[in-house]
Amino acid sequence: MDEIVDGCVCTTYRVIGSTLLIDLQGPHLVLSSAPQGGGMRVASHILNHHVDGTPAVQKGRPQRFGDPARCLKAVAASYGLQGETVGLMTAVPMTQLVTSRYMAGPLWVECFATVGITNAVRAGERGTTQGAEALQRVSVKPGTINLIIITNGRLSRSAMVGVVQVATEAKTAVLMEAGVPSMISGGPATGTGTDVVVIASRRKGEGVFCRYSGTHTLLGVLIGRAVTDCVSAGLRKARLWEEIRYKR
Repeated sequence: MDEIVDGCVCTTYRVIGSTLLIDLQGPHLVLSSAPQGGGMRVASHILNHHVDGTPAVQKGRPQRFGDPARCLKAVAASYGLQGETVGLMTAVPMTQLVTSRYMAGPLWVECFATVGITNAVRAGERGTTQGAEALQRVSVKPGTINLIIITNGRLSRSAMVGVVQVATEAKTAVLMEAGVPSMISGGPATGTGTDVVVIASRRKGEGVFCRYSGTHTLLGVLIGRAVTDCVSAGLRKARLWEEIRYKR
């Protein structure tokens, strides 16, 4: 295996106000669980938009946010983005954005993440009345882990699904090692109830072809390290941000 080094990856992105805008520099194949443009599609832009985690109150009751997909389409239009866009939403401020880059030979991977853990849960838990009440209490705090992974590799469709698996394993390992508890049971959390993952790959005829992406592959190692770095750094920022808030 080639030596893996932290390198300079030239993904074009900018943060404008409350929004991270990523320009993929042309159409990419994108697989995601995003609320806007989710599933498998060809897209040219990815955005991660911050919204106020405190819902408006009317007649003493918190009001739900509007349709996320419609909101995110409006955000994309407001920035004049051309072509298909995949959109994510978070209550984590963009000042909490973290990035990580790894490359080996001609292959590189870059991860962008915003990390919030007040909505942390363990996969398979069933929400109880107590859990629902706890969820209501933390609904005004940032509680989503958004992961955006971009590579110059040309991934098979099965490899793209594999990236989701590897990224989730890496994220969960960081949370468990850090002792992040589930807000429902108090046991070790595996993620949050609203996590989103996005993987952007080059299309046919472009980039380094990768048929597989598991943890035994070079691509899987790069992804695991990039996601681990991002979630670890994002978790530190999230905890510091909470400490500052509670001192006010």
